[in-house]
Amino acid sequence: MLNLAIVLEDSAREVPDKTALVFGDLRLPYAYVDSVANQVANLLTARGVGRGDKVALACPNLPYFPMVYFGILKAGATVVPLNVLLQAREIAYHLDDSQAKAFFCFEGTPELPLGERGRAGFEESGAEHLIVLPATPLATETPYGESFWAALEGMATTFETVQTSAEDTAVILYTSGTTGQPKGAELSHQNMLINAMVGDEIHPRLPENVFLATLPLFHSFGQTVIMNAGFRRRATVVLLPRFEPGEALRLMHREGVTLFAGVPTMYWALLGAAGDPPPSLATAISGGASLPVEVLKDFEKSFGIPIMEGYGLSETSPVASFNQFGRPFKPGSIGTPVWGVEMKLIDGDWDTVPELGEIAIRGHNVMKGYYNRPEATAEVMRDGWFRTGDVARRDEDGFYFIVDRAKDMIIRGGFNVYPREIEEVLMTHEAVSLAAVVGVTDEKLGEEIKAYVIRRPEATVTEQEIVEWSRETMAAYKYPRIVEFREALPMTATGKILKRELR
Repeated sequence: MLNLAIVLEDSAREVPDKTALVFGDLRLPYAYVDSVANQVANLLTARGVGRGDKVALACPNLPYFPMVYFGILKAGATVVPLNVLLQAREIAYHLDDSQAKAFFCFEGTPELPLGERGRAGFEESGAEHLIVLPATPLATETPYGESFWAALEGMATTFETVQTSAEDTAVILYTSGTTGQPKGAELSHQNMLINAMVGDEIHPRLPENVFLATLPLFHSFGQTVIMNAGFRRRATVVLLPRFEPGEALRLMHREGVTLFAGVPTMYWALLGAAGDPPPSLATAISGGASLPVEVLKDFEKSFGIPIMEGYGLSETSPVASFNQFGRPFKPGSIGTPVWGVEMKLIDGDWDTVPELGEIAIRGHNVMKGYYNRPEATAEVMRDGWFRTGDVARRDEDGFYFIVDRAKDMIIRGGFNVYPREIEEVLMTHEAVSLAAVVGVTDEKLGEEIKAYVIRRPEATVTEQEIVEWSRETMAAYKYPRIVEFREALPMTATGKILKRELR
């Protein structure tokens, strides 16, 4: 028997008075977070929600998230975290597709009007219970439905956790849906717990461990590497609902943050923010997208510590490989497979190839499958192996280097062009701060290469000058013929550049 809630329960038992969460001026000890999670479990049980039922949660990085998340798990149910930017129609789709019985939804703020969308989506769905997480602390009334605190009134602060099986589904994480409707990756208690344990072991322990949680906790990266691994380590988790580089640096200094995990665009933003590097910061982890080598070099020069790059997907809980402390480190590499995980390169027919191919993964971290989608599961899984859609090369030391997403590859006049390679070169130009490369339709060549570029402050380089520089720097079939300057690039809630919007 196994339940992921143990990462909170064990810490609450061993260090009840230790600060688990920091949010603004709030400092909540492990015992309190666990007691509210117990109330959530009692509430769900009282309303007929139990083992195997699905419960959705739409909430930014607020104390509510871990309280509800672990309460759902304690009740034996499955957590379905939802992106807080979803519209009402999309919320209804996720609730119905996951067959969610209950829905915890943040009330929202003027900047994030989630409550109205959440209620509308709930009413369009077949879910039975809506519990609203109020924006005002401890508020017992909300215009969008039953208040969380009113619902918890009278609920006991103790609960005997349902002893789920290791193979029971703990979490259903929905993929971004870049092709077709989003699919829910079923991750078991074993998937999630072992990945949190592995994530906890790949960076050094310190006398005091303080993690900054600005990656959305509804996403697998923040959920496993920050919240679950942090709670298992008995760390203090500092919550920042919306990433802003200046505020992130301020919190790092104020709270003595020792670990920061982010996507590449966050590191790029930190480099552009005014302020001194926090002396407490000992670990910087990057994932979610390929980290430009130039950003890695600039960060180490400015902050005095390397960025340790890793790799994973929602379908792999998510950590699959990592540049691990105490082992060789190669800039630009996603490292080697973590403990208990195998990786190989395959072609379109699933045959193993030696140097360049699509990454396939097998191990304790691989999902059970896509919820209620056996055909979609069969397309990506075979004999325990999961094919990722990411093209990589492997060097003689077994280190993997992402080349690009297979679906992002540009075919220009019959030549295969990988956007990441072009982006890496563009980032070496002294005037280029950030670049994203996509293929655009071309009648003669099929696709032409276009680069969207953010210039460094005060830079005056022109589009044509970038094109001419690229012509001299890259092979004729690779360099971008079209360059467009932007002040910003479209990004997901997790900070990934939305190339489909650029296309």
